[in-house]
Amino acid sequence: MAKKILVAVDESKNSMKAVQYVAKSMHSDAAVTLFSVLPDPSAACGLDSPSLTPVFKQSSKTFCAIEDAKKDSLKAFAEKAKQVLVKAGFPSKNVGIKIRKKKAGIARDILREAQQGKYDTLVIGRRGLSGIKQFLFGSVSNKLVQLAKRVSVIVVD
Repeated sequence: MAKKILVAVDESKNSMKAVQYVAKSMHSDAAVTLFSVLPDPSAACGLDSPSLTPVFKQSSKTFCAIEDAKKDSLKAFAEKAKQVLVKAGFPSKNVGIKIRKKKAGIARDILREAQQGKYDTLVIGRRGLSGIKQFLFGSVSNKLVQLAKRVSVIVVD
């Protein structure tokens, strides 16, 4: 029986399916953490090269606003997911929300949280990416299944 569950959420329908799976299938006395990795907008746009640094500095307020809006959106999604768990009988105090900035990569950051937090179960939706992004980069769920150690991984379709 899972006692400490990490649910990776990213605002996709499939990550909400993962939350609903936990709500229906896991024992309500388990501790659940809804975990999101906040993409770095400057890295996503390739603005880490020395030649683009001045442009980034001039536009940093815009990028910060985008990052703040994304964080707010992730937090709102996680709060909605928390309510799904609470309505299913999980005590509110047993459901936490963590949003972290991307460091090594989304899959590796999720695995780092799973290991550091000593979670026994990781629950993820099957896909959060579009078909093209998945073809080019691979899915986060696929990477998690391949790289996970010392944690059970449940992929919800």
